[in-house]
Amino acid sequence: MKILLVHNFYGSSAPSGENTVYLAERDLLVSRGEEVLEFNRHSDEIRGQGAVGVLKGALATPWNPFSARAIRELIARERPEVVHVHNSFPLISPSVFSAARSMGCATVLTLHNYRTVCAAGIPERGGVPCTLCLEKRSSLPALARGCYRDSRVATVPMAANIELHRALGTWRKQVDAFIALTSFQRDMLSVAGLPKEKIHVKPHFYDNPPDPLPWSGREARVVFIGRLGQYKGVHVLIEAWNRWGAEAPRLEIIGEGPERKRLEEFAAWGAGKVTFSGHLPFEEAQKRLASSRLLVLPSLCFEGFPMVIREAFALGVPVAGSNLGSIPCIVEDETNGVLFTPGDPDDLLAKVRTAWEEPLLLEGFARRARRSFEEHYTADSNYRALQEIYRKALQQRRSS
Repeated sequence: MKILLVHNFYGSSAPSGENTVYLAERDLLVSRGEEVLEFNRHSDEIRGQGAVGVLKGALATPWNPFSARAIRELIARERPEVVHVHNSFPLISPSVFSAARSMGCATVLTLHNYRTVCAAGIPERGGVPCTLCLEKRSSLPALARGCYRDSRVATVPMAANIELHRALGTWRKQVDAFIALTSFQRDMLSVAGLPKEKIHVKPHFYDNPPDPLPWSGREARVVFIGRLGQYKGVHVLIEAWNRWGAEAPRLEIIGEGPERKRLEEFAAWGAGKVTFSGHLPFEEAQKRLASSRLLVLPSLCFEGFPMVIREAFALGVPVAGSNLGSIPCIVEDETNGVLFTPGDPDDLLAKVRTAWEEPLLLEGFARRARRSFEEHYTADSNYRALQEIYRKALQQRRSS
């Protein structure tokens, strides 16, 4: 099969899970013998241009006719069967879908976030879930609150993008198959107006992970890995550790973000069991994760599919996560980890402490975490799922 992959890379100065997933899927398809073409843009093209760069991004976000023309020319020359878009923001735009359909290609969109219906990309406001725009099927609440970067001006092109393609019927008419990362995300996006019958669930995968370390050889350590932003809930995690006191295991916080200084100050009130390691290269972060006995994700808002969960499962590390959004679609309570009430340090502490103080229980979670990986998150299972989605997209294209 000949597949055209489309992706706007985010700025190189900020690590992006979407960039990582795009490259992994591209390499997976190539390794399985598929013929892969690429159409890429990079946000670095406009970074550093000041107001001019901001204006270019804002104008391109809703509709970029130059991208549409380039896609048509590429399709006319190479004749792919499927056009699979990962991210079109900000420079490519959804104009590529009508261009691809006009050339007879089946179209697929991976929903890495909620940007098709939510100006902020993640349905949150002030560190808590906000689904007003999804439920109302309108961007007016986002415009009124300035949800994108806390700015009404910056929110305008994001809202224009949503409303333009809602009015044009781009998502109903021009996309043959959507890829959601979890069933929760599929259901939320269908509430917001995306056609549920076209949304297929396919999680991320981890290709060739190292074997899990023996349980007896791991350190008595708990880790958090992720961006230190308000909606990640790390302050709730530290509050639980402060309450646990001197008997708490070591908690290592791996990652950077705007909340780091405040979190370090908050952790200083505790028993000295919390350490901050900052941003680490992927390989080093994986080593720390593999040698730990538990990963905690205290998210306060809906996330797509935290990639660190599939990494933890691959390495045989159980996960304690918020019972919110997509996390309970991945973490099975009392099976490959535990779930706790989001934003509640007492419940977090109770669930984690119970598991930690019963080593055989926690070790059992670890074994089942690895089993979850083998059943759902390998490269082979992901390739089969992707091929089935492409088949359904082609079938949808022919029928329409």
